[in-house]
Amino acid sequence: MSKATAARVLGGYGVVSGKIKDQVMAAAAALEYRPNELARSMSTGRSGIIGIVVGDIENAFFSLAVRGISDAARLAGFNVIISNSGEKLDAEKSAVDLLIGKRVDGLIVTPARCDSIDHLRHVGRAGMPLVLFDRSIPELGVDAVTGDDREAAIAAARFMVEAGHRHLAYVSAMDVEDGGLDIARISNSAVRERVEGFVSVLTEAGLPNPLHYVRLGATNQPQTDAVIKRLLSNSSPPTAILASDSLVGLRVFKSLQSLGLSIPDDISMISFLDADWTSVTVPPITVVDQRVYEMGKLAGERLVARIEQIPLAVERLRVSTSLVIRSSVARIGGLGPKRDVN
Repeated sequence: MSKATAARVLGGYGVVSGKIKDQVMAAAAALEYRPNELARSMSTGRSGIIGIVVGDIENAFFSLAVRGISDAARLAGFNVIISNSGEKLDAEKSAVDLLIGKRVDGLIVTPARCDSIDHLRHVGRAGMPLVLFDRSIPELGVDAVTGDDREAAIAAARFMVEAGHRHLAYVSAMDVEDGGLDIARISNSAVRERVEGFVSVLTEAGLPNPLHYVRLGATNQPQTDAVIKRLLSNSSPPTAILASDSLVGLRVFKSLQSLGLSIPDDISMISFLDADWTSVTVPPITVVDQRVYEMGKLAGERLVARIEQIPLAVERLRVSTSLVIRSSVARIGGLGPKRDVN
């Protein structure tokens, strides 16, 4: 039979008889034929692939998110290519360039920095839909799916303040900026909004110098150990710590253990994300429960809608969080609720 007939069968277009179709498919199976997806994308204008660039695939937050994105993509008939930036801008730029070169149909990106976006503008110039995940960049003019980071930090900090704590620390893995801590210069919008929420509660409670115990740079276990030791060597050390994500939370937990400190008798803590480890430690950790799978699924659905050119207003979609109260926050000085138990 002709090449054109075989192409119609393998490409799923045109009209051929059932007998011819069976013969072509049998020959393709015998030859272990695989279509050239690049050639197909050039002829159809679609690759059937969505590109994903996440900050740190080791972090359970991003693993759950990718699962949600992948499930939404698969239901819509798309496959995914995943790239890990390690929260490094250069790695993110390389990944975005690579995925554009592979002619993916759209991109979901977690920006390592929200103040360096030329490579993300290039995505739009390439005619490719883009959805941001976990971070928002309003000036980019694209959809973003995030948590309600400011409100989540407010809920966690307020719970500790109401339990009587007056010296609260916030610990993040984000790299330290040159020139000291300035909230407005924090380049990660999620971290910035959480710090804003945390500080607003301390300010509302009339606590002096609310930024005093905010610490960045807990990027690995040795760095986290150093951060915790410096915090605890303060003349008025913190009595409670809010960890910015589950990896940081686990490192903080290990640091406190290595110093022989008991949670919550010696120091209290709350972590973002209801990761598996938080419910099996002694004591189980109070957490900010982020609906990460739903966030990922929503981002995937939004990107598919953009690929299909469904008319929608550009917006930031916030997914709500909740505080899961366990046993890691103690009551101090007769104020607030009793020590939380579960």
